[in-house]
Amino acid sequence: MHAKAKYRKDYKTPDFTVTDISLDFQLDPQKTRVTAISRIKRLNGESRELRLDGHSFQFVSVKLNGRDFTDYQQNSESLTLILPEAEADQFELEIVTNLEPAANTSLQGLYQSGEGICTQCEAEGFRQITYMLDRPDVLARYTTKITADKSKYPYLLSNGNLVASGDTEDGRHWVEWKDPFPKPSYLFALVAGDFDVLHDVFVTKSGREVTLALYVDRGNAERAHWAMQSLKNAMKWDETRFNLEYDLDIYMIVAVDFFNMGAMENKGLNIFNSKFVLANPQTATDEDYLAVESVIAHEYFHNWTGNRVTCRDWFQLSLKEGLTVFRDQEFSSDTGSRAVNRINNVKFLRTAQFAEDAGPMSHPIRPEKVIEMNNFYTMTVYEKGAEVIRMLHTLLGEKAFQAGMALYIAENDGKAATCEDFVSAMERASGVDLAQFRRWYSQSGTPELTVSDEFDEKHHIYRLNVSQMTPPTADQMDKVNLHIPLKIAFYDESGMSLSLQKDGQTVSDVLDVIHTDQIFEFHNIYHRPVPALLCDFSAPVKLDYDYTTKQLITLLKFAKNEFVRWDAVQMLFNAELRRNLSNYQQGLSLDFSAEILTALYQVLENYSQDVELTTLILTLPKETEFAESFKVIDPEGIAAVRQFMLRTIADNLKELLLKVYNQIRLETYRVTSQDIALRGLKNLCLYYLAFTNLGNNLVNKHYLYADNMTDCLAALNAATKAQLACQENLLSDFESKWQHDGLVMDKWFALQATRPNENVLMNVVQLMDHPSFNFNNPNRVRALIGSFAAQNLKAFHSADGAGYRFLTDILIRLNDTNPQVASRLIEPLIRFARYDAQRQTLMKRALERLSEVENLSKDLFEKIEKALQ
Repeated sequence: MHAKAKYRKDYKTPDFTVTDISLDFQLDPQKTRVTAISRIKRLNGESRELRLDGHSFQFVSVKLNGRDFTDYQQNSESLTLILPEAEADQFELEIVTNLEPAANTSLQGLYQSGEGICTQCEAEGFRQITYMLDRPDVLARYTTKITADKSKYPYLLSNGNLVASGDTEDGRHWVEWKDPFPKPSYLFALVAGDFDVLHDVFVTKSGREVTLALYVDRGNAERAHWAMQSLKNAMKWDETRFNLEYDLDIYMIVAVDFFNMGAMENKGLNIFNSKFVLANPQTATDEDYLAVESVIAHEYFHNWTGNRVTCRDWFQLSLKEGLTVFRDQEFSSDTGSRAVNRINNVKFLRTAQFAEDAGPMSHPIRPEKVIEMNNFYTMTVYEKGAEVIRMLHTLLGEKAFQAGMALYIAENDGKAATCEDFVSAMERASGVDLAQFRRWYSQSGTPELTVSDEFDEKHHIYRLNVSQMTPPTADQMDKVNLHIPLKIAFYDESGMSLSLQKDGQTVSDVLDVIHTDQIFEFHNIYHRPVPALLCDFSAPVKLDYDYTTKQLITLLKFAKNEFVRWDAVQMLFNAELRRNLSNYQQGLSLDFSAEILTALYQVLENYSQDVELTTLILTLPKETEFAESFKVIDPEGIAAVRQFMLRTIADNLKELLLKVYNQIRLETYRVTSQDIALRGLKNLCLYYLAFTNLGNNLVNKHYLYADNMTDCLAALNAATKAQLACQENLLSDFESKWQHDGLVMDKWFALQATRPNENVLMNVVQLMDHPSFNFNNPNRVRALIGSFAAQNLKAFHSADGAGYRFLTDILIRLNDTNPQVASRLIEPLIRFARYDAQRQTLMKRALERLSEVENLSKDLFEKIEKALQ
């Protein structure tokens, strides 16, 4: 295998840079001709060798300063020119290539999506278009001319501002775009197609009028209004909170059906997976609406944190992604419920990112080595990266953090920066020493905080003993101490909060945990308090404190911090599952704590105090969420015990669940925080009731009367998970209504893949022949196959290994067509170390079979190699 690792320590500034590039695309799905004329400048006076990246196209010709040039070497990855000394300082290079967009299933470079043509160049897709210095620290000004059939491609779009256009004699037309801001090649974008367009304007705070245009497939215009409103809200918020204003005359978003990622922040022309643009009440759930708002905001915020200030190299990816995820989380928190957003982000982090830390692909938020860059678009770089930024915000406070942001942008605007540039700006703007904090960038793994306490009744002193350690990870054996902000609060047994004091002074509620062991002392405490630890999840760590059930119920009832209330219930649920799993494995009977059932009853009874929080508290963690707290995962046991817990809560709270279900009435569908919260609680009540003797009739009726996708899908989900008699009828009714709409059918495919039925795998295999399924569309593959492998814990990990064999067959197919999607899907298979010996053997066998595939992609090779090591 030719895949070689690259190391961060080996970074060198480029010998040459491109200052300006003019691209001419003669577009055709079967054969597109690209002429790239670059102005290149030598930065290293010694060098005469110019190595350009490029592959997967037909190379036609190269000219140096207008003359045919032949002094070059070519291989499967690059073109290296040996330049005459007389012309090496500054020269013009013209390269001509031919591409086949229709045959490009990798969905990187230039490819066909439906009837249109578009690009995806991050991280290294531009090198599939032409030979280029395809690295983020080479920033050039782009001029792009596109010529294409006018009837088939009436819209021709690229980055920057439109400067010229015209028609040709032969029914074709052309446009020219000029981007005034230098950018790396990964931010280049081109789209050609026929669309419905939604137009709007945004007036910036300095009074500039920006044209907004949203391009969607014909017939989808009415599903684009929410995305447009979300964009305007994000533009306004970035001006208000971060003082950042948009810089071009036009901002465009295009929704395409075939896309490997969620969306892409290409300068001025964002290309989106249609999943994160299209929404109306009939086709999108409340969750979809919030996801559209969040992803639209995320890509817009990249304009400054990613585009105007970009990454020096791909090891610095978290510089733009961690920071921008933090920014989009803050946007969602400022526009919705801060507590609910925090809880949802933490749920995601604890399941997906903690699992990554514990697996073979473990890496710091700034990785040290990489084989395939696409493999580092990870939960660690994004979600943990955002947590690292959030800790900085916690340590510095909003005012100093904003001063640091302003300094960072002022110093790095128009440049390619590093994570160190960011931390350094924060340090200088705040005056806070961040030397130890920097270790978060270079250390992988999930730190574990162990806390114990002692109460000195005589002197009214309460002490917290805090120790930190990070277990060894696949990539790093030795760990050092981190700077961990631990936010706390104390309550007495009646739920009154106590003030934090030492030596007569009020002390901060954020403790700086910096040593292996530390003691924090608090004075004037007259009774042993109940400590609330890690309020707001102030650091991405695992917490070990030996809470009693009584203490957790006190926090659930009285804590002022909503995260703490929710987290107390997670700990109660986890303890119940652990205790019962042990019983289940020994063949003993299962039981559920009466105290916890009473506490849950009281939460539901008082739901009107905080509807959203009530729903989150009463939602039983998924099997995959429970699984994360075990060193060795027992898929069958977890599924059986969770099912027992679910039915017990449903039976014990049945009357109250039905009462609340009937009390909540919403006449029309509106996307407001209040209505989303009420719908969420009503549908959670329905879900529990599905597991009682009332289930079938209630769920059936709920489905029939649903006038929006949220309620409709809630009924379908309840029917399939509780295996009600009505499930087949409802599934086929939904299918007949929606089989023409791929995005809606994705919800149906995901439901089918996560059913608890015995024959679910057989069903998944059959559904791959469904007319709505398309193996080349990443959304379809993720919905059906991805949901089965990642979300159906018991079925995928069935002891006979059938799930593993099925996924392996799929990965072998995807290796040839779309390695990037294959690399995402393999995740559950490479984490075999978390399972029993029999399953480990079967999973390893599957990986060994994959490792023998001819022409194995770098994307898969890297993950398989690390797993098998």
